[in-house]
Amino acid sequence: MSTARGDVKASLVVRNGTLVNVVSGELLPDMSIAVQGSRIAYVGKDVSHLIGPKTRIVDAKGKYMAPGLLDGHAHIESTQLTVTEFARAVLPLGTTGGFFDPHEMANVFGIEGIKLMREEGLGTPLASYMQVASCVPAAGPEFETTGSSVEPEDVAEAFRWGPDMIGLGEVMNFPGVVYGDKKMAAILKETLAAGRIADGHFTWPSNDWRLPVYAASGITGDHECVTPEDVIERIRLGMYAKMRRGSAWHDVANTIRAHTESGIDTRRMMLVTDDRSSESIRDEGHMNFVVRDAILQGVKPITAFQMATINTAERFGVSRDVGSLTPGSFADILLLDGRLADVNVATTIAAGVVVAENGKMVVELPAYEYPEKVRNSVRLKPDIPASAFEIAAPIESGEALVRVIQVVENHVETPELKLKVPVENSRIALAPDSSLCKIAVLERHKETGNRSVGLVANIGFSKPAAIAMTVAHDSHNVLIIGNSDELMAEAANEVVRMQGGTAVVTEEGATSFPLRIAGLMSAEPFEVAAEQSASISRALVSAGCTLNYAFMTLSLLALVVIPTLRISDKGLVRISEAGIEFVPLFCEE
Repeated sequence: MSTARGDVKASLVVRNGTLVNVVSGELLPDMSIAVQGSRIAYVGKDVSHLIGPKTRIVDAKGKYMAPGLLDGHAHIESTQLTVTEFARAVLPLGTTGGFFDPHEMANVFGIEGIKLMREEGLGTPLASYMQVASCVPAAGPEFETTGSSVEPEDVAEAFRWGPDMIGLGEVMNFPGVVYGDKKMAAILKETLAAGRIADGHFTWPSNDWRLPVYAASGITGDHECVTPEDVIERIRLGMYAKMRRGSAWHDVANTIRAHTESGIDTRRMMLVTDDRSSESIRDEGHMNFVVRDAILQGVKPITAFQMATINTAERFGVSRDVGSLTPGSFADILLLDGRLADVNVATTIAAGVVVAENGKMVVELPAYEYPEKVRNSVRLKPDIPASAFEIAAPIESGEALVRVIQVVENHVETPELKLKVPVENSRIALAPDSSLCKIAVLERHKETGNRSVGLVANIGFSKPAAIAMTVAHDSHNVLIIGNSDELMAEAANEVVRMQGGTAVVTEEGATSFPLRIAGLMSAEPFEVAAEQSASISRALVSAGCTLNYAFMTLSLLALVVIPTLRISDKGLVRISEAGIEFVPLFCEE
């Protein structure tokens, strides 16, 4: 207030720009913003009374002044980057904050892993609000093996760390919520008692009678929207509908029709990334790309900005801190060149400090060192034999009817196929030119020896090839896909030797991307990680797999809470109308 009156001069003034006012939905020309420390003190036409000899002045003439973009649902681990490197990657692109669910890390190291990521985030200019992972494991220990678990008492403890522990991460065990699982009920109770919000993950149809039951639990936001009806039904129940544009799931184009065609009010619509790889951040962008995509679908630019700023801040109850350029809010300010619809970020100011200009960071971020055990989390030996990927059949020879996981490009769902495959010597014997691949999961956390092998369609390998990875949502065991048992073994052993990461192996050699931190995140700078990620994409294309950002799609094939057919270290898992269940690989005729 002293600064707003002019008694104390501003530390920073951004003047003479066009203000993108997401609260009123207006574009206001010739406006200025005065900042004291990390917060905005004054917004108006004339700020001359706030300028002193030590005031830094940034000229915004000819530019838009917009609030920093907020990602309303993301997993930093899925970018393959540490929190620090993620901040370095996205701040120049205009993302100044986000609401992050570190359940990938939690599946490996529990709430200790969440605490490490939170501590790292506090050392960056990024407003990194953290959520407590709700479902570790995602569907219960009977369906998969994880490195750790998160219990109700862990949730209660994490909320005591500070107000930046903003809420409960996506509740993926939606059947457990609906049908009264005691652990899920206890976790939700701890969340609501702490005054926090709960995020959802509901993949049954939007007209299912169980969606209102799910909403009654206190879950008030959901990103599993893939149709306009999904958005509409959630909003009608008072929930926030999160529309995602990840690397390999392009849901905004369809879901945004709830507004552009059905006219649904946008105040509870949010734009999110969910999962974007370092490669796609480098090549396409982050939230700036998602906002631009919504505008291309017919959304007014100011409305698209609201979906990535004020709507998101209001959903999480922090709109007095972030999400708008108003007095008292944090000074997270973007200067945009050209048309507003282009979302061309020229300057990023985070908490009153110019941190990026012209696509580059202009401040150094402190390094963060993870403990040695986090860098050595793969408890397997690199001696996996090719025989580990053989599939015993119930007949000696002929053809057998099997369930097959079907990959769908740019979508998360995996329909169940039933196909006949050849059998020789009581083993499935895929022909060299088969359109099918084997898919296997090896448990890597607790030395259980668990292993399952199935079949997957639409990978596209046109020559002998295999890919192995420790990024295998959500339990992050070792996932291997290939059409050669020998190459599958080579790829798996390479990933084990690296202590996590991904490797593509063909008869010409191997391409590797080490992810040493928990088997999920690179220890390298953003630029190096993005290029290594791109090298995996190129290797997959060379082998015939041309799926868009294939690594991201393939990494979800072990996620047992997404319809329809998936695989874990314990077997094939299917989501049906009744819930989550194991199903055998071989079917009756």
